[in-house]
Amino acid sequence: MKIVLVDKPNSWLNLLPFTYTRSISDIRCGILTIAEKWAKISGLEVYKVSESHLATKYPQVDTSNSLLIDSCILPDSDVLESILNLKPGECLAKKDIGVIAINNDKNLSARDCFDSAWSEIEYIGVINKLEFLWNIFQFNGNEIIKDYRLITQGRKSAEIADPYTIVYGKTQVFLEEGVSIKAAILNAEDGPIYLGKNVQVQEGAVIQGPFAMGDNGVINIGAKIRKGTSAGPHCKIGGEVNNAVLFGYTNKAHDGFLGNSVIGEWCNIGADTNTSNLKNNYSEVKVWNYVNERFIGTGSQFCGLMMGDHAKCAINTMFNTGSVVGVAANIFGSGFPRNFVPSFSWGGPGGLKTFQIDKGFEVANAMMERRGLSLTEADKEILTNVFERSAKYRIWEKQALKA
Repeated sequence: MKIVLVDKPNSWLNLLPFTYTRSISDIRCGILTIAEKWAKISGLEVYKVSESHLATKYPQVDTSNSLLIDSCILPDSDVLESILNLKPGECLAKKDIGVIAINNDKNLSARDCFDSAWSEIEYIGVINKLEFLWNIFQFNGNEIIKDYRLITQGRKSAEIADPYTIVYGKTQVFLEEGVSIKAAILNAEDGPIYLGKNVQVQEGAVIQGPFAMGDNGVINIGAKIRKGTSAGPHCKIGGEVNNAVLFGYTNKAHDGFLGNSVIGEWCNIGADTNTSNLKNNYSEVKVWNYVNERFIGTGSQFCGLMMGDHAKCAINTMFNTGSVVGVAANIFGSGFPRNFVPSFSWGGPGGLKTFQIDKGFEVANAMMERRGLSLTEADKEILTNVFERSAKYRIWEKQALKA
């Protein structure tokens, strides 16, 4: 038996711009991605089904005699047990969420299965589901706690050798091998702190749990990291960060505030960039939604920046509450840019033009080479598709054609 995580079309659209370049199940929430959580908690092989333009990342898989699971579902032991107990032809469902999982015995595509009739088993437990962009940071603190238990159970942490580092709640701090900490403050009294292999925590950094940093990450001198923050591998964090998620290979290395935000891979946040996460009048934050193609309410007062893969912003950039920046956008200039910046945009408050695809490849490859990697042909195919799909949002291109 294997698990197949399936991206439903509307769910995939709801989570753009992050899903332009990945399946929903490769979104990081907590320490692990959704797919990594399912693999770790179940011990089964995990496969992914997503949009056709991502097929080079996710090769076709036989989904017969498989457990098909909605990619948006965040796993725990209770929901896993209910899924494993499904008989062939049964589905697990919950009111207001819909079908959670299917024990597939039909000769149908994975996506078609979720639109078919099955013998329904009602799930009565609590389910956390990533439906919208802001759910990623909202669930992040609790997911760090769950993942921490999953990863560290039965294991012993490496020791903190530095005599000048202060630790509160030491039993909730876990270091993988190779971690270096100098004169920092770690407070895990309200949630665990997890540091991956070869992480560097530099002098004067202050970290509140729950917090997680992936392998080879760096927390810069004097950084202030607040609760509910996590970063994937090879990230650099500096300044003040609160309840934010950085997927991986992203630099937010300098002073400036990042709060209630989600940043994709291969992004660079310029020095002294600040994100607003609360409106002056304390009203509900609205965020651009790709399904409705308009701004929709988040139901929350707090929401900062959502930035897609390969996006960059210059020094002193200011982002308003609920800003959404697409893939490979490059933002600079004084003042606030628009709350929705389409993929492959170049500019800022003074106006935007198209960041052409060949230039996008050059910048992406230059950043990746700094980590010893390079842009593959598969990456280029995906980014080219994103460039074409997102053209309708670059309204200046249409205006130029009319002129």
